[in-house]
Amino acid sequence: MRGKLPTLALAAAVVMLTLSLVIYPKESLEAAKDGMNLFFTVVFPSLLPFFILSEMMLGLGVVHFIGVLFTPLMRPLFNVPGEGAFVLSMGLAAGFPMDAVITARFRRGNMCTRVEGERMLAFSNTADPLFIWGAVAVGMFGMPALGGTMALAHYIAALLVGLTFRFYGLNETEYTPEPRREGSMLSRAVQALIRARREDGRPVGQMLGDAITDSVKTMALICGYIILFSTIARMIDVSGVFPYLAAPFESLFRLFGIDPALVRAAVTGLLEVDLGTLAASRATGAPLVQQVAVAGAIIGWSGLSVHGQVASVLTGTDIRMGPYVAARLLHAVLAFIATLVLLPTARIPGLGMARVLPALGGLPDGLWRVSFLDYLVRGAGWSLAVPLGLALVGVTAAALTGGLRWAYFYARR
Repeated sequence: MRGKLPTLALAAAVVMLTLSLVIYPKESLEAAKDGMNLFFTVVFPSLLPFFILSEMMLGLGVVHFIGVLFTPLMRPLFNVPGEGAFVLSMGLAAGFPMDAVITARFRRGNMCTRVEGERMLAFSNTADPLFIWGAVAVGMFGMPALGGTMALAHYIAALLVGLTFRFYGLNETEYTPEPRREGSMLSRAVQALIRARREDGRPVGQMLGDAITDSVKTMALICGYIILFSTIARMIDVSGVFPYLAAPFESLFRLFGIDPALVRAAVTGLLEVDLGTLAASRATGAPLVQQVAVAGAIIGWSGLSVHGQVASVLTGTDIRMGPYVAARLLHAVLAFIATLVLLPTARIPGLGMARVLPALGGLPDGLWRVSFLDYLVRGAGWSLAVPLGLALVGVTAAALTGGLRWAYFYARR
Protein backbone atom coordinates (compact mmCIF):
# COMPACT_ATOMS: atom_id res chain seq x y z
CA MET A 1 0.00 0.00 0.00
CA ARG A 2 2.91 2.32 0.69
CA GLY A 3 4.15 2.05 -2.87
CA LYS A 4 0.72 2.43 -4.47
CA LEU A 5 -0.25 5.77 -2.93
CA PRO A 6 2.90 7.71 -3.97
CA THR A 7 2.70 6.19 -7.45
CA LEU A 8 -0.94 7.18 -7.87
CA ALA A 9 -0.27 10.68 -6.52
CA LEU A 10 2.69 11.16 -8.87
CA ALA A 11 0.70 9.85 -11.84
CA ALA A 12 -2.19 12.21 -11.03
CA ALA A 13 0.19 15.17 -10.71
CA VAL A 14 1.81 14.42 -14.08
CA VAL A 15 -1.59 14.07 -15.77
CA MET A 16 -2.78 17.38 -14.26
CA LEU A 17 0.40 19.14 -15.39
CA THR A 18 0.04 17.77 -18.91
CA LEU A 19 -3.59 18.91 -19.07
CA SER A 20 -2.62 22.37 -17.84
CA LEU A 21 -0.08 22.64 -20.67
CA VAL A 22 -2.86 21.88 -23.13
CA ILE A 23 -5.32 24.30 -21.51
CA TYR A 24 -2.79 27.13 -21.12
CA PRO A 25 -0.44 26.77 -24.12
CA LYS A 26 0.56 30.43 -24.26
CA GLU A 27 1.52 30.65 -20.60
CA SER A 28 3.41 27.34 -20.72
CA LEU A 29 5.37 28.49 -23.77
CA GLU A 30 6.30 31.77 -22.09
CA ALA A 31 7.38 29.95 -18.92
CA ALA A 32 9.53 27.53 -20.90
CA LYS A 33 11.14 30.45 -22.75
CA ASP A 34 11.86 32.18 -19.43
CA GLY A 35 13.50 29.04 -18.08
CA MET A 36 15.57 28.56 -21.22
CA ASN A 37 16.62 32.22 -21.19
CA LEU A 38 17.73 31.86 -17.56
CA PHE A 39 19.74 28.76 -18.43
CA PHE A 40 21.54 30.10 -21.51
CA THR A 41 22.23 33.60 -20.18
CA VAL A 42 23.23 32.77 -16.59
CA VAL A 43 23.55 29.09 -15.70
CA PHE A 44 25.25 27.63 -18.80
CA PRO A 45 28.11 30.14 -19.18
CA SER A 46 28.75 30.30 -15.43
CA LEU A 47 28.78 26.55 -14.68
CA LEU A 48 30.19 24.86 -17.79
CA PRO A 49 33.82 26.05 -17.30
CA PHE A 50 33.78 24.86 -13.68
CA PHE A 51 32.40 21.46 -14.69
CA ILE A 52 35.11 20.98 -17.31
CA LEU A 53 37.96 22.17 -15.09
CA SER A 54 36.80 20.05 -12.14
CA GLU A 55 36.89 16.94 -14.34
CA MET A 56 40.37 17.91 -15.53
CA MET A 57 41.61 18.42 -11.97
CA LEU A 58 40.26 15.02 -11.00
CA GLY A 59 42.08 13.37 -13.90
CA LEU A 60 45.33 15.26 -13.27
CA GLY A 61 45.39 14.35 -9.58
CA VAL A 62 44.96 17.87 -8.24
CA VAL A 63 42.04 16.76 -6.08
CA HIS A 64 44.17 14.05 -4.47
CA PHE A 65 46.86 16.68 -3.79
CA ILE A 66 44.29 18.89 -2.05
CA GLY A 67 42.91 15.91 -0.15
CA VAL A 68 46.22 15.11 1.51
CA LEU A 69 46.83 18.75 2.50
CA PHE A 70 43.37 19.32 4.00
CA THR A 71 42.76 16.01 5.76
CA PRO A 72 44.00 17.44 9.13
CA LEU A 73 41.35 20.19 8.81
CA MET A 74 38.33 18.55 7.16
CA ARG A 75 38.32 15.39 9.28
CA PRO A 76 38.00 17.05 12.73
CA LEU A 77 35.73 19.84 11.52
CA PHE A 78 33.27 17.98 9.27
CA ASN A 79 34.33 14.33 9.62
CA VAL A 80 34.97 13.96 5.88
CA PRO A 81 38.14 13.20 3.88
CA GLY A 82 40.45 16.03 2.89
CA GLU A 83 38.97 15.96 -0.62
CA GLY A 84 35.90 17.56 0.94
CA ALA A 85 37.81 20.86 0.80
CA PHE A 86 37.73 20.61 -3.00
CA VAL A 87 33.97 19.97 -2.96
CA LEU A 88 33.45 22.95 -0.65
CA SER A 89 35.64 25.31 -2.68
CA MET A 90 34.05 24.37 -6.01
CA GLY A 91 30.59 24.63 -4.48
CA LEU A 92 31.41 28.13 -3.23
CA ALA A 93 32.84 29.16 -6.59
CA ALA A 94 30.20 27.69 -8.91
CA GLY A 95 27.16 27.17 -6.69
CA PHE A 96 24.70 24.31 -6.78
CA PRO A 97 24.66 21.60 -8.10
CA MET A 98 28.45 21.65 -8.59
CA ASP A 99 29.02 20.06 -5.19
CA ALA A 100 26.73 17.14 -6.02
CA VAL A 101 28.49 16.50 -9.33
CA ILE A 102 31.90 16.27 -7.62
CA THR A 103 30.58 14.28 -4.64
CA ALA A 104 29.02 11.73 -7.00
CA ARG A 105 32.33 11.51 -8.85
CA PHE A 106 34.14 10.91 -5.55
CA ARG A 107 31.73 8.16 -4.55
CA ARG A 108 31.99 6.37 -7.88
CA GLY A 109 35.76 6.47 -7.50
CA ASN A 110 35.59 5.18 -3.89
CA MET A 111 37.21 8.38 -2.63
CA CYS A 112 34.62 8.61 0.14
CA THR A 113 32.09 6.36 1.85
CA ARG A 114 28.34 6.76 1.47
CA VAL A 115 27.94 8.55 4.80
CA GLU A 116 30.93 10.81 4.11
CA GLY A 117 29.40 11.74 0.76
CA GLU A 118 26.12 12.60 2.48
CA ARG A 119 27.99 14.75 5.01
CA MET A 120 29.79 16.60 2.20
CA LEU A 121 26.51 17.29 0.41
CA ALA A 122 25.02 18.63 3.65
CA PHE A 123 27.36 21.63 3.99
CA SER A 124 28.76 22.15 0.48
CA ASN A 125 25.43 22.80 -1.28
CA THR A 126 25.73 26.58 -1.28
CA ALA A 127 24.94 29.41 -3.65
CA ASP A 128 27.90 31.14 -5.23
CA PRO A 129 28.72 34.71 -4.08
CA LEU A 130 28.03 36.11 -7.56
CA PHE A 131 24.43 34.89 -7.38
CA ILE A 132 23.86 36.36 -3.91
CA TRP A 133 25.59 39.68 -4.59
CA GLY A 134 24.82 40.19 -8.25
CA ALA A 135 21.53 38.48 -8.99
CA VAL A 136 19.74 38.83 -5.63
CA ALA A 137 21.12 41.92 -3.87
CA VAL A 138 21.69 44.08 -6.96
CA GLY A 139 19.40 42.62 -9.62
CA MET A 140 16.35 41.79 -7.49
CA PHE A 141 16.47 44.05 -4.41
CA GLY A 142 18.39 46.90 -6.05
CA MET A 143 20.53 47.29 -2.91
CA PRO A 144 24.16 46.17 -3.40
CA ALA A 145 24.89 46.66 0.32
CA LEU A 146 22.56 43.75 1.13
CA GLY A 147 24.92 41.32 -0.60
CA GLY A 148 27.47 41.10 2.19
CA THR A 149 24.89 40.48 4.90
CA MET A 150 23.00 37.88 2.88
CA ALA A 151 26.19 36.06 1.90
CA LEU A 152 27.50 36.08 5.47
CA ALA A 153 24.22 34.68 6.80
CA HIS A 154 24.15 32.02 4.07
CA TYR A 155 27.69 30.77 4.68
CA ILE A 156 27.44 30.92 8.48
CA ALA A 157 24.33 28.76 8.21
CA ALA A 158 26.18 26.33 5.89
CA LEU A 159 29.06 26.11 8.39
CA LEU A 160 26.64 25.33 11.22
CA VAL A 161 24.96 22.66 9.08
CA GLY A 162 28.37 21.09 8.43
CA LEU A 163 29.31 21.13 12.12
CA THR A 164 25.95 19.54 12.93
CA PHE A 165 26.19 16.81 10.29
CA ARG A 166 29.69 15.80 11.38
CA PHE A 167 27.85 13.77 14.03
CA TYR A 168 25.59 12.14 11.45
CA GLY A 169 26.24 8.43 10.88
CA LEU A 170 28.86 8.05 13.61
CA ASN A 171 27.96 4.36 13.92
CA GLU A 172 29.11 3.88 10.32
CA THR A 173 31.80 1.22 10.28
CA GLU A 174 33.23 2.20 6.89
CA TYR A 175 35.92 4.87 6.89
CA THR A 176 37.96 6.33 4.08
CA PRO A 177 41.56 5.16 4.61
CA GLU A 178 44.03 7.93 5.29
CA PRO A 179 47.02 8.47 2.99
CA ARG A 180 50.30 6.94 4.06
CA ARG A 181 52.21 9.18 6.46
CA GLU A 182 55.71 8.91 5.02
CA GLY A 183 57.68 12.10 4.65
CA SER A 184 56.37 15.65 4.93
CA MET A 185 52.77 16.53 4.19
CA LEU A 186 53.72 18.39 1.01
CA SER A 187 55.74 15.47 -0.33
CA ARG A 188 52.86 13.09 0.40
CA ALA A 189 50.49 15.42 -1.44
CA VAL A 190 52.79 15.51 -4.48
CA GLN A 191 53.10 11.73 -4.43
CA ALA A 192 49.31 11.40 -4.29
CA LEU A 193 48.99 13.70 -7.32
CA ILE A 194 51.53 11.72 -9.36
CA ARG A 195 50.00 8.39 -8.35
CA ALA A 196 46.48 9.50 -9.29
CA ARG A 197 47.68 10.82 -12.67
CA ARG A 198 49.46 7.54 -13.38
CA GLU A 199 46.38 5.50 -12.46
CA ASP A 200 44.16 7.63 -14.74
CA GLY A 201 46.50 7.20 -17.67
CA ARG A 202 44.47 9.10 -20.29
CA PRO A 203 46.24 11.50 -22.66
CA VAL A 204 45.44 15.16 -21.98
CA GLY A 205 43.50 15.49 -25.24
CA GLN A 206 41.26 12.54 -24.41
CA MET A 207 40.84 13.79 -20.85
CA LEU A 208 39.70 17.20 -22.09
CA GLY A 209 37.31 15.66 -24.60
CA ASP A 210 35.78 13.39 -21.94
CA ALA A 211 35.48 16.35 -19.55
CA ILE A 212 33.63 18.44 -22.15
CA THR A 213 31.34 15.56 -23.14
CA ASP A 214 30.40 14.68 -19.56
CA SER A 215 29.95 18.35 -18.61
CA VAL A 216 27.67 19.11 -21.56
CA LYS A 217 25.52 16.06 -20.71
CA THR A 218 25.18 17.29 -17.14
CA MET A 219 24.33 20.81 -18.33
CA ALA A 220 21.61 19.45 -20.63
CA LEU A 221 20.10 17.70 -17.62
CA ILE A 222 20.17 20.91 -15.60
CA CYS A 223 18.57 22.80 -18.49
CA GLY A 224 15.68 20.36 -18.57
CA TYR A 225 15.05 20.74 -14.86
CA ILE A 226 15.09 24.53 -14.98
CA ILE A 227 12.62 24.64 -17.91
CA LEU A 228 10.36 22.02 -16.30
CA PHE A 229 10.12 23.71 -12.90
CA SER A 230 9.74 27.15 -14.46
CA THR A 231 6.72 25.77 -16.34
CA ILE A 232 5.35 24.02 -13.23
CA ALA A 233 5.55 27.26 -11.24
CA ARG A 234 3.62 29.14 -13.94
CA MET A 235 0.97 26.41 -14.26
CA ILE A 236 0.40 26.40 -10.50
CA ASP A 237 -0.23 30.14 -10.70
CA VAL A 238 -2.62 30.18 -13.67
CA SER A 239 -4.54 26.97 -12.92
CA GLY A 240 -5.87 28.05 -9.52
CA VAL A 241 -3.88 25.48 -7.52
CA PHE A 242 -1.82 28.14 -5.76
CA PRO A 243 -4.29 28.89 -2.89
CA TYR A 244 -4.24 25.23 -1.84
CA LEU A 245 -0.44 25.12 -1.75
CA ALA A 246 -0.32 28.49 0.00
CA ALA A 247 -2.64 27.51 2.89
CA PRO A 248 0.03 25.73 5.03
CA PHE A 249 2.46 28.62 4.52
CA GLU A 250 -0.20 31.17 5.50
CA SER A 251 -0.81 29.35 8.79
CA LEU A 252 2.91 29.08 9.49
CA PHE A 253 3.58 32.72 8.62
CA ARG A 254 0.66 33.84 10.77
CA LEU A 255 2.08 31.87 13.70
CA PHE A 256 5.48 33.58 13.47
CA GLY A 257 4.22 37.02 12.50
CA ILE A 258 5.58 36.98 8.93
CA ASP A 259 3.80 39.20 6.43
CA PRO A 260 1.34 37.18 4.28
CA ALA A 261 2.57 39.03 1.19
CA LEU A 262 5.60 36.70 1.32
CA VAL A 263 3.54 33.51 0.99
CA ARG A 264 3.80 33.61 -2.81
CA ALA A 265 7.58 33.84 -2.54
CA ALA A 266 7.68 30.83 -0.19
CA VAL A 267 5.52 28.67 -2.47
CA THR A 268 7.48 29.68 -5.57
CA GLY A 269 10.80 29.24 -3.78
CA LEU A 270 9.74 25.76 -2.74
CA LEU A 271 9.98 24.90 -6.43
CA GLU A 272 12.69 27.17 -7.89
CA VAL A 273 15.25 29.35 -6.13
CA ASP A 274 15.53 32.15 -8.71
CA LEU A 275 11.79 32.67 -9.06
CA GLY A 276 11.31 32.49 -5.27
CA THR A 277 13.93 35.11 -4.42
CA LEU A 278 12.54 37.36 -7.15
CA ALA A 279 9.04 37.04 -5.66
CA ALA A 280 10.42 37.85 -2.19
CA SER A 281 12.03 41.05 -3.48
CA ARG A 282 8.71 42.10 -5.08
CA ALA A 283 6.51 41.40 -2.04
CA THR A 284 4.95 44.86 -1.81
CA GLY A 285 4.16 46.01 1.72
CA ALA A 286 6.22 43.41 3.56
CA PRO A 287 8.98 44.68 5.92
CA LEU A 288 12.36 44.62 4.25
CA VAL A 289 13.91 42.48 6.98
CA GLN A 290 11.30 39.80 6.33
CA GLN A 291 11.76 40.03 2.55
CA VAL A 292 15.51 39.52 2.88
CA ALA A 293 15.17 36.78 5.51
CA VAL A 294 12.68 34.82 3.40
CA ALA A 295 14.95 35.24 0.38
CA GLY A 296 17.84 33.90 2.47
CA ALA A 297 15.74 30.91 3.54
CA ILE A 298 14.81 30.20 -0.09
CA ILE A 299 18.49 30.29 -1.13
CA GLY A 300 19.34 27.93 1.74
CA TRP A 301 16.54 25.55 0.69
CA SER A 302 17.59 25.94 -2.99
CA GLY A 303 14.32 24.65 -4.45
CA LEU A 304 12.97 21.33 -5.74
CA SER A 305 14.49 22.14 -9.12
CA VAL A 306 18.01 21.97 -7.64
CA HIS A 307 17.04 18.93 -5.59
CA GLY A 308 15.99 17.17 -8.78
CA GLN A 309 19.31 18.07 -10.39
CA VAL A 310 21.16 16.69 -7.36
CA ALA A 311 19.12 13.47 -7.45
CA SER A 312 19.91 13.05 -11.14
CA VAL A 313 23.68 13.48 -10.82
CA LEU A 314 23.69 11.09 -7.83
CA THR A 315 22.16 8.34 -9.96
CA GLY A 316 24.42 5.31 -9.93
CA THR A 317 25.68 5.98 -6.40
CA ASP A 318 24.33 4.81 -3.05
CA ILE A 319 24.17 8.36 -1.62
CA ARG A 320 20.68 8.97 -0.26
CA MET A 321 18.56 12.08 -0.72
CA GLY A 322 16.98 12.01 2.75
CA PRO A 323 19.97 13.49 4.65
CA TYR A 324 20.44 16.05 1.86
CA VAL A 325 16.84 17.29 2.12
CA ALA A 326 17.08 17.43 5.93
CA ALA A 327 20.26 19.50 5.61
CA ARG A 328 18.54 21.90 3.22
CA LEU A 329 15.67 22.42 5.65
CA LEU A 330 18.12 23.10 8.46
CA HIS A 331 20.10 25.45 6.21
CA ALA A 332 16.93 27.39 5.35
CA VAL A 333 15.96 27.82 9.01
CA LEU A 334 19.47 28.84 10.09
CA ALA A 335 19.87 31.27 7.17
CA PHE A 336 16.51 32.86 8.04
CA ILE A 337 17.52 33.37 11.69
CA ALA A 338 21.04 34.55 10.83
CA THR A 339 19.65 37.14 8.42
CA LEU A 340 17.23 38.44 11.06
CA VAL A 341 20.08 38.82 13.53
CA LEU A 342 22.64 40.34 11.13
CA LEU A 343 20.51 42.69 9.02
CA PRO A 344 19.51 45.25 11.69
CA THR A 345 23.18 45.69 12.65
CA ALA A 346 24.39 46.05 9.04
CA ARG A 347 25.42 49.48 7.81
CA ILE A 348 23.26 49.84 4.71
CA PRO A 349 23.02 53.34 3.22
CA GLY A 350 19.48 54.62 3.08
CA LEU A 351 18.11 51.76 5.17
CA GLY A 352 16.66 53.20 8.33
CA MET A 353 15.39 51.10 11.19
CA ALA A 354 11.85 52.18 10.34
CA ARG A 355 12.14 50.21 7.10
CA VAL A 356 13.72 47.22 8.83
CA LEU A 357 11.51 46.72 11.87
CA PRO A 358 7.91 45.55 11.45
CA ALA A 359 5.25 47.99 12.58
CA LEU A 360 3.65 47.43 15.97
CA GLY A 361 0.02 47.94 16.82
CA GLY A 362 -2.57 49.41 14.50
CA LEU A 363 -4.91 46.43 14.74
CA PRO A 364 -8.62 47.04 14.04
CA ASP A 365 -9.58 46.06 17.58
CA GLY A 366 -7.12 48.57 19.03
CA LEU A 367 -5.08 45.88 20.82
CA TRP A 368 -1.33 46.25 20.87
CA ARG A 369 0.40 43.11 19.49
CA VAL A 370 4.04 42.05 19.26
CA SER A 371 4.75 39.19 16.84
CA PHE A 372 7.50 36.60 17.14
CA LEU A 373 9.65 38.46 14.63
CA ASP A 374 9.20 41.72 16.49
CA TYR A 375 10.57 40.09 19.63
CA LEU A 376 13.37 38.56 17.62
CA VAL A 377 14.45 41.79 15.92
CA ARG A 378 13.71 44.25 18.73
CA GLY A 379 13.49 43.02 22.29
CA ALA A 380 15.18 39.62 21.99
CA GLY A 381 17.62 40.23 19.17
CA TRP A 382 20.63 40.21 21.46
CA SER A 383 19.23 37.39 23.58
CA LEU A 384 19.30 35.26 20.44
CA ALA A 385 22.53 36.62 19.02
CA VAL A 386 24.53 36.12 22.22
CA PRO A 387 23.83 32.40 22.78
CA LEU A 388 24.05 31.74 19.03
CA GLY A 389 27.39 33.52 18.91
CA LEU A 390 28.67 31.76 22.02
CA ALA A 391 27.58 28.40 20.65
CA LEU A 392 29.30 29.12 17.35
CA VAL A 393 32.49 30.23 19.12
CA GLY A 394 32.40 27.19 21.39
CA VAL A 395 31.85 24.69 18.59
CA THR A 396 34.49 26.38 16.42
CA ALA A 397 37.00 26.44 19.29
CA ALA A 398 36.38 22.77 20.00
CA ALA A 399 36.74 21.92 16.33
CA LEU A 400 39.94 23.94 16.01
CA THR A 401 41.35 22.32 19.13
CA GLY A 402 40.58 18.93 17.68
CA GLY A 403 42.14 20.03 14.41
CA LEU A 404 45.35 21.09 16.13
CA ARG A 405 45.51 17.80 17.99
CA TRP A 406 44.88 15.95 14.74
CA ALA A 407 47.58 17.95 12.95
CA TYR A 408 50.08 17.33 15.79
CA PHE A 409 49.37 13.61 15.76
CA TYR A 410 49.50 13.63 11.96
CA ALA A 411 52.88 15.36 11.92
CA ARG A 412 54.32 13.07 14.63
CA ARG A 413 53.42 10.02 12.57
